[in-house]
Amino acid sequence: MTFIYPSVIKEENGGFKGFFPDLDNVTFEGRDINTAIDDAQAVLYDYIRVELTEEDSPHLPSVSDESELKLSDGEFVRNICVHFRYTEGWDE
Repeated sequence: MTFIYPSVIKEENGGFKGFFPDLDNVTFEGRDINTAIDDAQAVLYDYIRVELTEEDSPHLPSVSDESELKLSDGEFVRNICVHFRYTEGWDE
């Protein structure tokens, strides 16, 4: 399965910090934009993995439309994509 969620990113203090507006308290950061996006993919993957494998009744929030996100000065949106194989034994 492929999941794509928008993230809001801002350059701060020589690095980049961001969050997923659709996911409660899911943040990421990096020393440059590439490491921030790598971290965003990792935390998004972990969030989805926990919801799909460890919760009794998984709930993945709806995805916001990028045009509806309210941005502050200096913030920009990047869609973050992760692929999740929801099959037992796929990584063995």
